[in-house]
Amino acid sequence: MAVVSPVPATMQTMDSVRSLSDDSGEILEEPNPIVVDQPIYVAVTKEVKESKLNLTWAIQNSGGKKICILYVHVPATMIPLLGGKFPTSALKEEQVQAYWEEERQGMHRTLDEYLHICLRMGVRAEKVHIEMDSIEKGILELISQHGIQKLVMGAASDKYYSRRMMDLRSKKSIYVHKQAPAYCHVQFVCKGHLIHTRDRSLDEGNAEVASPLVQQVPNSVRSQSVTLGQDHRANLANPSLEFFRRVRSANDGRGANFLAVSSPEETEGFSTPRDRMGTDVSSDESDRLSRMSPSGLSTCSDSAVELALAPNLITESSENAFELTLSPQIIKDLHHSSPASALDGGMNDTIYNQLEQVRVEAETATLNAFQETVRCRKAEKDAFEALRKAKASERLYTEELNQRKMAEELLKKEKEQLENMKSLRDKVKEELRCAVDQKASLENQIASAELMIKELEQKIVSAVDLLQSYKNERDELQMQRDNALREAEELRRKQGEASGTHVPQLFSEFSFSEIKEATSNFSPSSKIGEGGYGSIFKGVLRHTEVAIKMLHSNSMQGPLEFQQEVDVLSKLRHPNLITLIGACPESWALVYEYLPNGSLEDRLACKDNTPPLSWQARIRIAAELCSALIFLHSSKPHSIVHGDLKPSNILLDANLMSKLSDFGICRILSNSESSSSNTTEFWRTDPKGTFVYMDPEFLASGELTPKSDVYSFGIILLRLLTGRPALGITKEVKYALDTEKLKSLLDPLAGDWPFVQAEQLAHLALRCCDMNRKRRPDLYSDVWRMVDAMRVSSGGTNSFGLSSEGLLQPPSYFTCPIFQEVMRDPHVAADGFTYEAEAIRGWLDGGHHNSPMTNSKLAHHNLVPNRALRSAIQDWLQNH
Repeated sequence: MAVVSPVPATMQTMDSVRSLSDDSGEILEEPNPIVVDQPIYVAVTKEVKESKLNLTWAIQNSGGKKICILYVHVPATMIPLLGGKFPTSALKEEQVQAYWEEERQGMHRTLDEYLHICLRMGVRAEKVHIEMDSIEKGILELISQHGIQKLVMGAASDKYYSRRMMDLRSKKSIYVHKQAPAYCHVQFVCKGHLIHTRDRSLDEGNAEVASPLVQQVPNSVRSQSVTLGQDHRANLANPSLEFFRRVRSANDGRGANFLAVSSPEETEGFSTPRDRMGTDVSSDESDRLSRMSPSGLSTCSDSAVELALAPNLITESSENAFELTLSPQIIKDLHHSSPASALDGGMNDTIYNQLEQVRVEAETATLNAFQETVRCRKAEKDAFEALRKAKASERLYTEELNQRKMAEELLKKEKEQLENMKSLRDKVKEELRCAVDQKASLENQIASAELMIKELEQKIVSAVDLLQSYKNERDELQMQRDNALREAEELRRKQGEASGTHVPQLFSEFSFSEIKEATSNFSPSSKIGEGGYGSIFKGVLRHTEVAIKMLHSNSMQGPLEFQQEVDVLSKLRHPNLITLIGACPESWALVYEYLPNGSLEDRLACKDNTPPLSWQARIRIAAELCSALIFLHSSKPHSIVHGDLKPSNILLDANLMSKLSDFGICRILSNSESSSSNTTEFWRTDPKGTFVYMDPEFLASGELTPKSDVYSFGIILLRLLTGRPALGITKEVKYALDTEKLKSLLDPLAGDWPFVQAEQLAHLALRCCDMNRKRRPDLYSDVWRMVDAMRVSSGGTNSFGLSSEGLLQPPSYFTCPIFQEVMRDPHVAADGFTYEAEAIRGWLDGGHHNSPMTNSKLAHHNLVPNRALRSAIQDWLQNH
């Protein structure tokens, strides 16, 4: 009986029919099942040169089938930016999505390159890709989605390849080998060589087995099959079952010597030659094995043999397939299982001996035939292996031939390069000879130049003496000019002269060309801010780093606001008010000192990843702001109300000292503008400013008073405490105080706030934000004493201009870096620092060419008077 094990659909041949022999010898044609032409999937990497050889190998071994490029895209978790790499959580969503979109476009370009390779090799191709966090899991997901049955992927990186490589070297290939579905046939390739093959797994409960031992079943049941059940023993599902049952009684004693197939893996090798070689020869072998005993199997009627496969019958070939060898003892046992009644039917001893001899010879011939069949199959395998090695040798020969051609071409190029180098050498020799001649001529020129230098040194000495006399005359003239300016200033102050449409002469006037040059023609790269007045640019003007505010044509403010800011800042000097250096009336531009740390609004929001302000710095800023407001409100003869107090108008210098700016909409209060002589001074005007910081009574009545600035100060104080937006902040803090949850509302970026001080500041801020301006505290008697005490206790230094005890030392920038005294005639040197004129001139006249502050070489020795700072120093000296 011929038993044929099932062949998976993907392994069946494409022949239209196959031939089978029945018992009568007739040839029957049976059509093969239809084969689904599924493409071969090839897993690739994003580096084309790493996967090109594997793809080429898959195309060459595809048999003309369609190729499907399989790719798993893993989005980057670290984004390169500004010379470094940042995690996606630290960047904006649009930045991350833009970078990922660039990655996806690069992925499609890479896949198109693989498709061009397939097109050049003449095969159909398409691409399949997926986006996941893990490459190996993405491959398994694609196998599951597309039902992939044939997959080619890399076994390891190319650098790990060697001819002795027999196993998988990468984590991805090992993971796919273990976790891929059973129906997926995976070939692992490295550098264009097949390293390992993972075959499909058969169904354990439905694998058919065919072996020479089972083929001894008579031809009448040849069309039936032997299957393995759950107990892994051979179950006969046909009429021959009765035959084996009748034979069993004769060999009960030998049953223990037979072992059943114990695992699905052992049944894989029990396939017909057609399964292994592609041709159906199981019928011939079955006929030959069935003739091993002409009468032994056919005469058995009362006993049976339990068929089993002993482990020593199974041998493993080089391809991990199993073959069977038939033991003569098994065949002898089968023939000895004939019942005794068949031997006692009148047969004498001579005939019995002859029959016995014939039977032994038949057994020996059958065994030899079977072993010859096994040897033939092994020889066929050896032939196929030799053919494969021959093809590999031919391919290696072709590669060696190509390499030899490349080596010859390279040698030819090197010879040409050698000739070029020889010609270049000759040219260099000629140039060297010319250089030697030039060197001799230059030495002669140097000798003559040294003589000229000595003559020039004598002339310089006489010029220095003449220059010194000029300097003395210039100093005398400058002293006279300064005295005249001082007298003019005193005269203006006595007369109380109001500001006109011109810029005060105590400040520097700059031309429009100077403004353009300082801002690089108003370059966008120089722009550092934008406000209601206009754009703010950073620039260098007369060797000094400045901030220039330009009026827009469609600005919310106009020439009146420009003139008002000039008038206010030209008369007021305070360390916490921004210093106005000069103006350009031609373009309505204001020139201020440059403050590198931006505004308080930017620092509270940690703009551009700037570090947050500590709670000590916030208390100091609150004290400095309170000092500036007290200075403005107590200004004589007229008090000044800022009117637009908010964090964006509070700037921070290099030491985080705060300076109040933007006086465009401030108001100067006078007694004539008061509603009565016994009431608080106010200014009636249309409300201007930022809504969330504006006094509610000012919004309702249009009356601007110093208490309006107190309300804005309270909102800023709450923002310093909590770091939250201004809208609705008073209700949040009041609710937190009532429910004793203020600690959870404090800004954690400021550090560990002293809770007692934080609670006192919160109550003080809510008093400043009272809806009724009459209930708001006085800045000096209530607010200043508390915040200044907190600032001193937190380790801060006292502010200039106001303290609980009185006025203290002048600002540090009033002091000359060389003399360490308050300057009388400040001048700006080439290094950008301001010095007392006498000190810097003495430094330069002493033969120094480097800066006293930076020790770097000065570009020139010119000095520019700092009139703005000189005016501020004179005001301070007169007031103190």
